[in-house]
Amino acid sequence: MKEQKGQLILAVSGVKNSGKTTLIASLLSKLKQKGLKAAVIKHDGHEFEADIPGTDTWRFGEAGACGTLVFSGTKYMMVKYQPSPETDELIACFPEADVVLLEGFLKYSEYPKIEVIRRGNSSRSVCDPRFLLGIVTDLRREELDAAGSALPEELPFFDLNETEVLSDWIYCLWRQRQTGRQ
Repeated sequence: MKEQKGQLILAVSGVKNSGKTTLIASLLSKLKQKGLKAAVIKHDGHEFEADIPGTDTWRFGEAGACGTLVFSGTKYMMVKYQPSPETDELIACFPEADVVLLEGFLKYSEYPKIEVIRRGNSSRSVCDPRFLLGIVTDLRREELDAAGSALPEELPFFDLNETEVLSDWIYCLWRQRQTGRQ
């Protein structure tokens, strides 16, 4: 992977509607409180509207521009009309980020990941256990084992509703990258 030195790349995975977006939104404020800059790269399996219909930049795209960029004093938004780049190229768009969270497309990837498993939505892990760093759930480990997950005993579990503990753990993972310990 082509991440910046010390940057932590972490996929937040799980089945549809497991709570990935809610978890990430909660984590972002907690990571910011710890002094970390976090970015999110979200995959949308549908063709989304990247701009607001009727705006100047939307009109430029509709008229055939290969891309548009709108900016102000504090932010900018770029839309490119082309096939999606590789994930590493997207990560490289955020060299200022300490942590890059990936959501929505990486259950089977080789990125290190945490998996969200939520009662009533899923009952077992769907991620490749070789790249799984932790489980975020409202289920007990015994329930997941009974459902056939067979997760390693040393795999950390985090309560779905206690993101402060999870953000502390992510901060520790990031600190390990800073000191070169893996």
